[in-house]
Amino acid sequence: MQNKEAKELLNKYRNGGCNETELALLESWYLEDTEVAAMQLSMEEIRQAKTQVWATLPVHDAQKSVAQKKVRRLWSSVAIAASIVLCLTAGIILLKTKPNIGRTVFKGETAQIVPGGNNAVLTLADGSKISLNDAENGQLANQSGIVITKTKDGQLVYSISESAAATGDQKLASAHNTITTPRGGQYQVNLPDGSRVWLNAASSLKYPAAFSLNERKVELNGEAYFEVSHDQNRPFKVASNRQVVEVLGTHFNISAYAEDKLEKTTLLAGKVRVKLQQGNAEAVLRPGEQAVLQNQSYKVLEVTTEDAIAWKNNAFVFNNEELGSILDKISRWYDVEVTCPPEMEKMIFTGSVSRNKSITQALRIMELTGTVHFKIEGRRITVMP
Repeated sequence: MQNKEAKELLNKYRNGGCNETELALLESWYLEDTEVAAMQLSMEEIRQAKTQVWATLPVHDAQKSVAQKKVRRLWSSVAIAASIVLCLTAGIILLKTKPNIGRTVFKGETAQIVPGGNNAVLTLADGSKISLNDAENGQLANQSGIVITKTKDGQLVYSISESAAATGDQKLASAHNTITTPRGGQYQVNLPDGSRVWLNAASSLKYPAAFSLNERKVELNGEAYFEVSHDQNRPFKVASNRQVVEVLGTHFNISAYAEDKLEKTTLLAGKVRVKLQQGNAEAVLRPGEQAVLQNQSYKVLEVTTEDAIAWKNNAFVFNNEELGSILDKISRWYDVEVTCPPEMEKMIFTGSVSRNKSITQALRIMELTGTVHFKIEGRRITVMP
């Protein structure tokens, strides 16, 4: 994108006239131009120029009141960052004496840390394992009338024969498969009943090769988004670490990592009931609501459902979220180790970052807030004030 076009888009942004496509274009242009600028200028020059431009942006003062509330905004449109690079490409690199804001530190030989992608392992009922990243497209296995296929767009599809569906074979119902995504992996599986499940990084889903005639039950560890096929005669149940979610046919997201203090169930469509595995607490959700399980009790909140499934759409979206929680998500997706001082974990951020970008690009966008910085050593990230 030429500077003239960038200026026009930037003016539209300042006047509140940019649509989502234009905001995405600004972000893409910023990230690409940053790489070009990095080859032509020293990192110190770029960082110091960013500091100076940031201090003079007209939106800067408006953000002071937000900062006073300890909310750090990560600009989803990256329009502020685009302003910075626009000035850089126009030749405005003036001051080299004041401290810099963006100061990602690289130690030793640091390889490019790229985002995750479609990667999972399928464990069949007989214990055999299939690496879905390495397996060729096409039929992977046939379990007594249940055909398992890997599609070219990275999906695992179960197809059940008419005879197997009619008999509801109890042997198949007790023969469980498990799909597991590593850190830095994700995958989609289409279950025998037609339900679709998207698995986030470091997650696993255990399910029967064919559902019984009475119910459809799966077990989740980690995070997944479900689009459940309607079947009034067979309720669909998702069992996680501490709860069970019961549905007939609906769209919802469950985040239930074993290491997290909270389990969150977010409903996009339909109706679900969440209840404890052990205990009496339960809640019924309607679209737009989220059940947060903590200390054996539920709290039901009204939320923006798009935020809960942003990961499925290749984005990190943080809405008044603690830095510690954000770093957990980054750690899982990029398969890195993150160390953060305890006093910084409670810092609150709002904004979004694309999951398609390298970790360096994501961290640099976070650094534009001026409140957090990073040191990268191999695959170890250290957070600094």
